[in-house]
Amino acid sequence: MKQAGSPTLEDVARVAGVSRATVSRVINGIRNVDPAIQATVRQAIATTGYVPNRAARSLVTRRTDTVALVLSGVGDDSSPSPILTDPFFGRVVSGIVSFLRPRGIHPVLMFAETADSQAQVLSYLRQGDADGALLVSTHSADPLPAQLVETGVPTVLFARPARPLPISYVDVDHRAGAALAADRLVALGRRRIATVCGPLDVPAARARLAGFQDAMARHGHAFVPYAEGGFTYDSGEQAMERLLAVQPDLDGVFVANDLMAQGALHTLRHHDRRVPDDVAVIGFDDSSAATACRPLLTTIRHPVEDMAAEMGRLLLEHIEEPGRAATSVIFEPALILRASA
Repeated sequence: MKQAGSPTLEDVARVAGVSRATVSRVINGIRNVDPAIQATVRQAIATTGYVPNRAARSLVTRRTDTVALVLSGVGDDSSPSPILTDPFFGRVVSGIVSFLRPRGIHPVLMFAETADSQAQVLSYLRQGDADGALLVSTHSADPLPAQLVETGVPTVLFARPARPLPISYVDVDHRAGAALAADRLVALGRRRIATVCGPLDVPAARARLAGFQDAMARHGHAFVPYAEGGFTYDSGEQAMERLLAVQPDLDGVFVANDLMAQGALHTLRHHDRRVPDDVAVIGFDDSSAATACRPLLTTIRHPVEDMAAEMGRLLLEHIEEPGRAATSVIFEPALILRASA
């Protein structure tokens, strides 16, 4: 029960010089309020010390002010370690939290690795325990995107779905990024070029490989040797060993993510191949792994934090406007030049 003398909506409206209804719209996150008025209202809230009654607000808005951040295909239920070791997942979480936290929205981290855990996620969302879902799905056979579409729960997917679905998503132009790597290696005068691709059951990995092959073909390279890795340090080491076995004199390599590139650099050092003198190396992501490499890794910028924030923005739009049509936002990659190429 509100204590006597506690600031009210009317107090905030009086200080801001707007109506009570306008204050309510700002507090409830309704988007059709001029940004300048929103700023004035927030300042008035700070000045008066008004604290919204979340229970009352939930009755009005039917919202929990939480969203599910669902990671599907990144480990197993007993060991969700990839999110702790792979820079990619940390960047996704950072981008989402940085966008949602100032808006009073709290993400709940959920893992969906088995049929049972996927059923738990679906049940959680169907029961209204979260207002929507932000889904990071890494395998083309994952049934969860389609299942979430069927529930009607507002959902935004990180990366284009493996098959056409009416679901909003954000992605980067993987093919264009890989083409930037090809263009750079050719511009450096490298002629014996190969690539370490990601796992080919992942759509992004297939797109990067195809984009690199297409760009190399335009430069007259009809065939580019490749070895498949698993987006991990160890798999990068092993894939680089396989490439050197079939093309020991290679002088340029595009590696489809920075963690694998870090492993590939270790293998090249083991074989006394100097980078970039003997072999130019380009990664993909521009993650913390790129700056941990020695030499520092030239890479393709994958704006993960910006993409994750855009996921949050799209999800709030779907929550505020049920039935809104699915939409996509495609980000452009960029070549980040460092010492390795």
